[in-house]
Order: sequence, then C-alpha cells, then structure tokens
Amino acid sequence: MRTTTSLLGLICGALMSLGAMADHYAILTGGTSGVYYPVGLALKGVLDEELPEHTFSVVSTQASVENLNLLQKGEGIIALAQGDILSDAWEGNPVAGFPSSRTRIRLVGAAYPNFIHLLARADAGIDSLDDLAGKRVSVGAARSGNELNARALLGAAGLSYADLTLVEYLHYGESVELLVRGELDAVIISAGLGVAAVIEASQRAQVVLVPIAPDFIERRAGMFMSSVIPADSYPDQAEPVPTAALSNFFVTTSDASDTLVYRITRAIFDNLKQIHAAHPAAEVISRDTAMAIRPIEVHPGAIRYFREVGVMP
Repeated sequence: MRTTTSLLGLICGALMSLGAMADHYAILTGGTSGVYYPVGLALKGVLDEELPEHTFSVVSTQASVENLNLLQKGEGIIALAQGDILSDAWEGNPVAGFPSSRTRIRLVGAAYPNFIHLLARADAGIDSLDDLAGKRVSVGAARSGNELNARALLGAAGLSYADLTLVEYLHYGESVELLVRGELDAVIISAGLGVAAVIEASQRAQVVLVPIAPDFIERRAGMFMSSVIPADSYPDQAEPVPTAALSNFFVTTSDASDTLVYRITRAIFDNLKQIHAAHPAAEVISRDTAMAIRPIEVHPGAIRYFREVGVMP
C-alpha cells in the first residue's frame, strides 16, 4: 500500500509539474544591448500584472530570425521581429534562414521602427556606404535580422562580403568593443533609437553615424523606408543623420488560444505607458497604428481586441 501511495504521489507531482510548465511562457527578445530586450522586460512586467495565473520569462536571443523559428517550434508565446524578416519567414526564404514557410507565426501588432545605424570610427574614412569597401565591418549575429539588413545595404551599394577586408558576425556589445579597440572600422546596427550599444561607442571612442543616402534606400524599397536619426539622439551627434528604417512587430503563434492572445494584446496596448518607459525607441508604439501594416496573418485573439477598441472594422 505504501508503494502504491508513493507511486500515486509521484504521478500527481509529475502532473502538477507539467501543469506549471504549461502555464509558463517565454518572451523572445534579442541581445541585451539592443532594444528588444528592455522592451521584453517591460512586457513581462505588464503580463505578470495582467495575467497573474501564468508565469513569463524573458529570453535573450539572436532576435528576429531565431525568434520566428522558435515560435514555429512552439517555444515562446510572444516575440519581437522585423517586418522584412516576418515576410521572409511567412514565404519561406532559405537565404534568410527559413527553409520552409513558418506557418504558425501570427501577428499581434506593430511595435516601433528600427533605424540603420552605420557607425564608423572617425579615423576610418567612411562617409557613405560605398566607403565600406576594403574595411573591417561587423554585420551582426549570423542569420539575424541585423545581418540580413547588412547584406541588403551592402548590395544597394554594389558590394558583398567579398569586398570587405574583414567580416565579423557579432552581437552589438561585442561589435562595439572591437570598434573601440580599433579592431573594426565600422558596425551596422539595426535597432530602435537610443540603442545602448551606439551610446556606449559614442562615449568611449571617436565615432560617427554615417548617412545612408535615399538612392541606396530606393534600391531596396521593398525592405526600407527613408528616415532620419534626429540630432542629439546620441552623444556628440549635433546634426540629424539620414538613414534607412523598417518596422518591428509583436508576433505570437497560432498554437496560442484566442483568449490568451486577446488578453496578451489587451495587456500590451492598454498599458502602453509601462512599455514606453522601457526605452526611448518604444515611445512611438501606438494602439491606433498597430494594425496599419500587416505583413502576415493576424491572430484572431488580436483581431478581437482591435475590433473592440475600434482600430479594425
């Protein structure tokens, strides 16, 4: 009888553990020196308050590509991802890291724009994209959204990795460290305004934000839009810098129930003050514009919320 009782206790304990695991969800972000990560921390704070029966953890990843692949596998409940990478995942672009269509990803709503920061040492002689030829450049983690953006930008200038003296596939923090030490000439960072890595580089070395001319952007019109990094966005940046930009989105999985995604969407867009406080880049996230662009299918739970608040018909 004791053996039977112990066995039943073990089974009950295992079932309880499985139940707890089922109520635990991952928030997929990016590197800790980027913008996705602090926004993810703010999301966790909001979701912990609004959905107290569930637990949430923030996971640092290689950002868009890895996030969407993890969602496809069911390893996460909400993620941040770039719009161009969303389209690649939906269509199944092997070059972008998606050998088949990522059919389980679903849109929650628009977040904030990424700006391309072409950051160069002041003594590197880099005044435009063309000048990257023969230079040492970090393009972001391999197969990340950042790296795919870097490939597109170089292509707009008629360049490839073969035209660079050195190509490094590094996260923002590692890239900045090598730039400061003089082991790199430039880094390409696709992130929201006020990204910590660019601030750190500006504080530790003589660096410049290199303008990206509109003609380069027009060659990649399907991916980028023309924008400007406003003056004083970073230390010693007295003038506005023309650059390329693209949108970021909150994304979930089709495996998540309509009710859960409805509650998550409501938690995010009814508590934007907390999200805005996470990072200056997040201050432009708006309920009114969340459905303006829809690169992939919207989750029914998100549709229910945006219909309730009058954003969708």
